[in-house]
Amino acid sequence: MSNKTSRSGTGTDTATAEPNFVKAMTLTDATMLVAGTMIGSGIFIVSADIARKVQSPFWLIAVWVLTGVITLLGALAYGELAAMFPRAGGQYVFLRESMGPVVGFLYGWTLFVVIQTGTIAAVAVAFGKFLGVLWPAMTPDLYSWFPHFSFTLTGAPVDVGLSPQRLIALVTVWVLTWINLRGVREGKLVQTTLTIAKVGVLALLVILGLTIGRNATAILANFSPGNFAPHVDLNGAFVVAFGAAMVGSLFSSDSWNNVTFAAAEVQNPKRNLPLSLAIGAGMVTVLYILGNFAYLSVLPLHGTANGATVLARGIQFATQDRVGTATAEVIFGAAGGSIVAAAILISTFGCNNGLILSGARVYWAMARDRLFFARAGTLSAREVPAFGLVTQAIWTSFLCLTGTYNQLLAYVIFAQLLFYAATTTGLFVLRRTRPNAERPYKAIGYPVLPALYVVLALAVALTLLLAPDTRTQSVAGLIIVLVGVPVYFLWRGVAGDAARNTE
Repeated sequence: MSNKTSRSGTGTDTATAEPNFVKAMTLTDATMLVAGTMIGSGIFIVSADIARKVQSPFWLIAVWVLTGVITLLGALAYGELAAMFPRAGGQYVFLRESMGPVVGFLYGWTLFVVIQTGTIAAVAVAFGKFLGVLWPAMTPDLYSWFPHFSFTLTGAPVDVGLSPQRLIALVTVWVLTWINLRGVREGKLVQTTLTIAKVGVLALLVILGLTIGRNATAILANFSPGNFAPHVDLNGAFVVAFGAAMVGSLFSSDSWNNVTFAAAEVQNPKRNLPLSLAIGAGMVTVLYILGNFAYLSVLPLHGTANGATVLARGIQFATQDRVGTATAEVIFGAAGGSIVAAAILISTFGCNNGLILSGARVYWAMARDRLFFARAGTLSAREVPAFGLVTQAIWTSFLCLTGTYNQLLAYVIFAQLLFYAATTTGLFVLRRTRPNAERPYKAIGYPVLPALYVVLALAVALTLLLAPDTRTQSVAGLIIVLVGVPVYFLWRGVAGDAARNTE
C-alpha cells in the first residue's frame, strides 16, 4: 500500500502513522494572519512614489481606494474556494482543481522562485534598513571581506554580497524559520501578538494624524476645493500612469491570500476561512485609506526634492520615501523617526513570520502531487513541513545576498495579477463543472462581483504591460512564469521515473 496521503489536506490517511497538521488557529489567529501578512513596510513608504506619479491628493486616495476594492473583491471570491477546499496549499489547490495541474504548478513555481521568497527577502532587508535608523552601524555598504561582485540585469545594477543590513535580514529569516520549525502554535502566537501590536500602532498614527497632528499648511494645500479635485484629464496616458502608480499599493495590500495556504491548520475552516479573509482584508483596507488621509492632513502632497524641512519636501519627496516617518516627525518632533522605525520593525518582523509560516504549506501540497522535492511533502515530529521551511529559507537567503528581490517582485506583479484573475475565473469553472459540490460559503454578489474582480485585475495588468516604467518588468514576470512550463514536464517525468523504480 502506498504511503502517499489523500488530498484531504489533513496530512495523513487513516492507514498511516504520519504526523498530522494541527488545527491550532482560531478565527482570531486566521484573521491576524491575513492582516499581518498584508501590513509590512509598504504603507509607510509607497505613498511618496504614488504621489509623484498621480500629482494629486484626490488621485492618491483614489489609488488606495481602488486597491482596497480590488483586494476586498478578491478576498470575497476566494472565501468560496477556501470553504470548498480547506486544504494545505490554498491557492495552489484552487488552481489545480479548477484549471488543471499545469496552471497549479505554474503558480507554485512562481510563488517559490520569487513571490513568496522574494517578498520575504524584501521585507527582511526593510527590517535591516529601519534598524539602521535606530542603530546607524546597520548600513547597506557591502563587507569587503565577503565575496562580492556586480553585474547588470535588464539595465539595473545588481550587487551580490553581504552588508550589515543584509546580515540582519538573514538573521531574521532564520530566527523566524526556527520559530516556525518548533510548531504552528509557536508560529501563530508570534503572528497574532505582533499583528495586534502593529495594527494598534498604525491605528494610533492614523488617529493622531487626523486629530492633534493636523497641519494648517497641509490641510490648505491638499483639501481646499481647488486642490482636492480630479483635475486631470482622463486620457489614455493618465490611465496608464494611474495603473503604474498602483504597483506600490497593490504590493502593500498583497498576501491576503496566505491564510488559505495554512487552511488545514484553521479550526472550523469552512466558516473561519471566509470570515478571516473578509475581516482581515477589510480592516487593513480601511486602515490604509485612513492612513493616507492622515498623511495628507499632516504633510502637503507637493514638495521639492531639495527641501530643507519635512513640510517643504512634502509627501512626494519625503526622505528616502519614508512618508510615515515624516508624518511622525511633524507630530512628535525629532523622536518621530525613531518611533516609526520601531513600529516598522514590529510590522516587518510580524509580516515575515506569516509569510514564512504559510509559504511552506504550498510546497507541501506540491510535493504530495510529486511536483516538488519529495521530502517537502512530509511533516516533522512537531507536525510542520520542516523541509519546506528550510528550503524556503535557503532560497530566500540567496535572494537577500543578491539584492535582486525588488526587481524580481517588480517583474512578477503582472503575472501575479494574472494568477489572481485565473483563480477567480476558476470559481466560475467550478460552479459549472461541480454544481453539486458542497459550498459552505458562496461568494457574495456572484457572478457580478467576482467578474468585476477579474476585469479589474486584468485591467491593472494591462496598464502595467502598457506603461513604459513597468513594461519590461511585466514581460520579464511573464517569462518567469512560462519557464515553469518545461520545468513542470521535466519534474513530472523525473517523479514518474522515480515512482516506477520504487514499484
